[in-house]
Amino acid sequence: MPEELLKVAEAAVAAAMRRGASAAEAYVSAGRELTVEVRHGQIETLKQAEEKGIGVRVLRGEQVGFAFGTVLSREAVADVVERALTAAVYTGADAHRRLPEPGGPYPEQDLYDAAIDGATLEEKIGLARRMEGAALAFDGRVKVIESSTYQEGGGTVAIVNSRGIAAAYRDAACGLYISLAAEQDGQSETGYALWFGRRYHELDPEGLGREAAARAVRLLGAKAAATCSVPVVFDPYVAADIIGLLGPALTAEAVQRGRSLFAGKVGQQVAATGVSLVDDGTYPGGLQTAPCDGEGVPTRRTVLVQGGVLQGYLYDSYTAAKEGRASTGNAVRGSFRSMPAVGTTNFYLEPGTSSPEELVTGVREGLYVMEVMGMHTANPISGDFSVGAAGMWIKDGAFAYPVRGVVIAGNMLELLRQVDGVGADLRFFGGRGAPTFRVAALRISGK
Repeated sequence: MPEELLKVAEAAVAAAMRRGASAAEAYVSAGRELTVEVRHGQIETLKQAEEKGIGVRVLRGEQVGFAFGTVLSREAVADVVERALTAAVYTGADAHRRLPEPGGPYPEQDLYDAAIDGATLEEKIGLARRMEGAALAFDGRVKVIESSTYQEGGGTVAIVNSRGIAAAYRDAACGLYISLAAEQDGQSETGYALWFGRRYHELDPEGLGREAAARAVRLLGAKAAATCSVPVVFDPYVAADIIGLLGPALTAEAVQRGRSLFAGKVGQQVAATGVSLVDDGTYPGGLQTAPCDGEGVPTRRTVLVQGGVLQGYLYDSYTAAKEGRASTGNAVRGSFRSMPAVGTTNFYLEPGTSSPEELVTGVREGLYVMEVMGMHTANPISGDFSVGAAGMWIKDGAFAYPVRGVVIAGNMLELLRQVDGVGADLRFFGGRGAPTFRVAALRISGK
């Protein structure tokens, strides 16, 4: 399959160059998806889909054109090429639009697990059922399973351009997700758990079912806390949400547009010394791991913040050209339907050496956050945020009672500077990851 897609891409590039393009690129992909959702042991949703297509980007001098299609016959590809060339006539000239040259060898990566395709549909349905059963068996107060889902996806990608890039790879991934509710004395609390990765046999449906149930049950009886400023510990789910917000602000596009709280701060201390932020397109087992980015540039590990000091930003070919730099291999694509844009791959907070328990026992009085509501509303330029939160109140280094109905407010840069403990329990949720971490003080608004 990779060889077939490479031939299609090569033919498209050759056709574009024959028809007057000064440079051309073809991105071809063929993929499939499976979603199985179970509720009360019965199949609620069973969806299988396959899709293939080609996206062609051409340059006519300093003008760029793009078109895509979902048929890979010679005639259909020729039509896509022609539409891309026509589109270039109507775009404005931009001297920074260019295609990358070959950037050296691609990293060796094991992205395909045959066990994903080898397992039967019945076995995959069984995983969702087992996860649901484990959650219900964990505690009688778990009453509602909102979703118990198995998902998988994979395919082949080929990228060719007229400057010598020719890359192709095959990948696959699978995962489980469960969402549920526990009830007691008229109160209902939700819980969830998920795991997505590259290896089928690493799936743990019973463990995820119990984890989701435990999260919901732990919050039963939650009450508001008094308004105060105290240490706050974020569990990995919430920590990854927070870290995920920082990724877009660390792209060169955000900086160049004046929409980043990190603009103009390279070489400055932007976080506590225990904070290091990394983007790594080569991370073993990462869901965003690939040998090349969406332009065919080899992926790499980029340290963005080290010991609290900002080292730099993420670049694709376009944003790099604006500053006379090289791409960091961070051109990402949603699919063949879109042109590449700069973005993160596997973006994470490097783990520390503390256990989650140690981060809690070191708190005399504070909050352990298990849920946040509205984190996406944080201001990407100023870094200001105000979000609802739920979790466990900490007293004398131990969990005292569940908390809900409080608001945490602050500034992302100030939060980073206040980090005084980072756990060793790094977990990834899609393309972002974080361990448990603690900040010395945050403002909590409660009753």
